[in-house]
Amino acid sequence: MNTVKKLIGAILLLLAPALVWLMTGQAMDKISKAAEGTDRTNVSLQWGIILFIFIPVSIGMMIFGWYALKGEYNEEVEH
Repeated sequence: MNTVKKLIGAILLLLAPALVWLMTGQAMDKISKAAEGTDRTNVSLQWGIILFIFIPVSIGMMIFGWYALKGEYNEEVEH
């Protein structure tokens, strides 16, 4: 079970920055394709909010992955 926890930790540690990079790229692409004026402003605001919410979630995924990789969750729970 501890090996699975460490594997999930490594996956989260690698996946989180990749998702931020991917979403930032999508945001730039969508904003650049939006028509000038109000449409571009609306798309920029929408993606700004999405990134504002997702980046802290991604940082949390990285912290959880780091601790899982270090073995902080390896202790057995006593019942």
